[in-house]
Amino acid sequence: MSGAGGSVGVVDDALFDEGLFDVGGPGSRQEAAAPVVGLGAPGPSGSGSERLAANAPLAVRMRPRSLDEVVGQGHLLGPGAPLRRLVEGAAPASVLLYGPPGTGKTTLATLVSQATGRRFVALSALTAGVKEVRGVIEEARRRLVRSGEATVLFIDEVHRFSRTQQDALLGAVEDRVVLLVAATTENPFFSVVSPLLSRSLVLQLRPLTDDDVRALVRRALADERGLGGALTLEPDAEDHLVRLAGGDARRALTALEAAADAAASTEARVIDLPTLESTVDKAAVRYDRSGDQHYDVTSAFIKSIRGSDVDAALHYLARMIEAGEDPRFIARRLIVHASEDVGMADPTALQTAVAAAQAVQLVGLPEGRLALAQATIHLATAPKSNAVITAIDSAAADVRKGEAGTVPPHLRDGHYAGANRLGNAQGYRYPHNVPEGVVAQQYAPDGLVGRDYYRPTSRGAERVLADRVPKLRRMVRGEGSS
Repeated sequence: MSGAGGSVGVVDDALFDEGLFDVGGPGSRQEAAAPVVGLGAPGPSGSGSERLAANAPLAVRMRPRSLDEVVGQGHLLGPGAPLRRLVEGAAPASVLLYGPPGTGKTTLATLVSQATGRRFVALSALTAGVKEVRGVIEEARRRLVRSGEATVLFIDEVHRFSRTQQDALLGAVEDRVVLLVAATTENPFFSVVSPLLSRSLVLQLRPLTDDDVRALVRRALADERGLGGALTLEPDAEDHLVRLAGGDARRALTALEAAADAAASTEARVIDLPTLESTVDKAAVRYDRSGDQHYDVTSAFIKSIRGSDVDAALHYLARMIEAGEDPRFIARRLIVHASEDVGMADPTALQTAVAAAQAVQLVGLPEGRLALAQATIHLATAPKSNAVITAIDSAAADVRKGEAGTVPPHLRDGHYAGANRLGNAQGYRYPHNVPEGVVAQQYAPDGLVGRDYYRPTSRGAERVLADRVPKLRRMVRGEGSS
């Protein structure tokens, strides 16, 4: 976090992953009783907890103290939902919280610890080893036997634990010596051992919506734990802040705090757009995800790829990403474009686009932008052909006009009783029975014999097909093999 007038640039989420609990330095293990969840609540006058609260980042001070303050994740927190029952102490099950940064994983873990006054212990997979894990389990076992006190063990970044470290948890989780609440930004079905998965509920958190982030920002501006109404945020600055957040509450509050510091340094009582831009090193991108800019920039992006201008395509890609466009939307457009405008001129283009979409789904932003950029470069520099879309559109046009016809009898299914009596599959020639692998045989309905839909170009890999497809047609139609 910068001081007054400083710059925060790209926020490192790891700085706040431990939030309230990572107060003892690297490698430390922090324990907290449930009441200290609300750091904003003052402790005894002049106490260490009060000083800690005053010095905590805005994102920590504004951490929800109850379910009523949690924004988003309604699918997990509705009446009777598993996470609500867990927080309310009615479902003592271990859980794996899976979702992108800033969606409330640590917050929900602390709320679970509050239920029935359980003891709360937090470990980070970045610093803790098997020794620390076993130490927590042994202490939890002693407390459970001695006083019946349950222990909630929160492990952040659990996907960073080795298999041995994860295996060390199994017995304690199965016997409920500890109630495990583990958080991960990676798909647990790839990063968590199967025995631990089978002993836990896997709950997926979703990115916060723009309205969710806006509500959190406004709460931080007004709440005494936050800025206490000392500053106001202009509407265009608020819009930019919401876009910057990308569904990450921590990022939004960190940027807000930096902008508030900058405004306070000049004794201003209003955070305007220039102040926000100066503190986060990111200019506001004029882009409305539901308006003209969304459609215009997307159109320019696709047309730049189609036109083989790789630099312009990367500009529009960056513009969409920086404006907070849904990366899944961008990935879908790349997949469509790979078939529509590249097609068989470079068949690997579709593979690259699909791989980029999968990468975005697995890792999210900001790292996912690399896969999107790679796919954009591949598609923009690939040879182009629209023969695929022209072919399917032509075929569909004939179908819509009623030019369907019946399937030739020798192509019909012959795998059911009575098919022979109907003449089905009689006279079908199996292509693999001849050396060339192609036989003269009617495949199209009667009215469409000789109709050509696919017309390969001479560009890229399709150049080979431009020679091959006419030969195949002549062979299939019995017009000769050359």
